Amino acid sequence: MDRLVSMQAFTRVVDVGSFARAAESMDLPKATLTRLIQNLETHLGVKLLHRTTRRISVTNDGAAYYERCVRILADVEEAEQSLTRQNNSPRGTLSVDTTAGLAQLVLVPHLHEFFQAYPDLKLELTINGKPIDLLQEGVDVVLRVGIPLDEAMVARRIGHVQLAFYASPIYLNRNGTPRDLAELAQHKAVNFLSNRNGREMPWPLARGMERSEVLLPSAISTNDADVYLGCALEGHGIARISRAMAEPYVASGRLVEILTDWQTDELPISAMYPQNRHLSAKVRVFVNWAAELFSRHPHFGAARQPLAVAA
Repeated sequence: MDRLVSMQAFTRVVDVGSFARAAESMDLPKATLTRLIQNLETHLGVKLLHRTTRRISVTNDGAAYYERCVRILADVEEAEQSLTRQNNSPRGTLSVDTTAGLAQLVLVPHLHEFFQAYPDLKLELTINGKPIDLLQEGVDVVLRVGIPLDEAMVARRIGHVQLAFYASPIYLNRNGTPRDLAELAQHKAVNFLSNRNGREMPWPLARGMERSEVLLPSAISTNDADVYLGCALEGHGIARISRAMAEPYVASGRLVEILTDWQTDELPISAMYPQNRHLSAKVRVFVNWAAELFSRHPHFGAARQPLAVAA
């Protein structure tokens, strides 16, 4: 029995909660993975998992063994990677989940640089943008916009989204251009729905010592950035859009920046991964590369101080 492979199989089943998903993630037949777990239990003389047709749970002995397995496997991986880092060439498949905007505007245009630096890595780039269970989904690292709330995740801040207020000439010709907050209150917005609670997100604003928070009425709200931008372009309301996304439409005349003397909060961009997992070389090099990439981007680099909104 290959003890390390059996440990990997056991920890993966615990992580994802399924023999089928664990077998798929390890590229093993389900029967082979099941046999590995059974042989491990026989070798140890204890029951590690409770299995029913509906769910899998860890026994008390299994929970204690799992923690030791995680540490042992991390030490083995670190020993192997200490050699890998000598030639700076991590290997394998790296699964990254992010948003369409970050992928299209920042990552994809520079992937040639990444693969030139790390030719032995394969990248699986998925577009989700919503909170996900990394272990369940088999994802190594996620890039997210907004304040991280999951305390089980390590979150490294790698950039910031600069936001401003925009409307299309279609909307402004029909409704006029607001010049202050009193006039703004008479307008409609395209509102963005929070992926965390499903509510429309208000806009914090600041000008000098003035502070405010505005939630305009809207005919449409959405949680998709592309749909949000499309609704603004079609004249359905004023929108708070990232400067990076709005820039080409401002240049072509399809969007107009308004309320230019008012600022709104920037949103942090974070690279996140589970804190109870060893940081592998492939995750480390990707996060470092992404951080450097965002830092030199004109719209995702250094942040202003956040706004303090009046109560």
